[in-house]
Amino acid sequence: MNVKFSEDIVSLSDIKVNPGKIVRRTRESHRPILLTSRGRGVAVVQSLDDYEQAEEEKAFMRAVVEGLSDLDNSRELGLSAAKNRLGLT
Repeated sequence: MNVKFSEDIVSLSDIKVNPGKIVRRTRESHRPILLTSRGRGVAVVQSLDDYEQAEEEKAFMRAVVEGLSDLDNSRELGLSAAKNRLGLT
């Protein structure tokens, strides 16, 4: 998801005129739209599918980092201990 500043910046007054066009553009391009007011960024519009995917990827990466941290700090369990803890034995 790369922002194209030449295409992906829209003023609040423009979105008031045709919000459907902006929403459709985010869905089709898979890029967020930066909304501006008086030349300053105030919000981002993103398709729901892209937002949900980004949140899932973020949660996955956090879990990976947490797992790597556990390994670095010797907080790992063997398979049998994990099965016992989860009641899978």
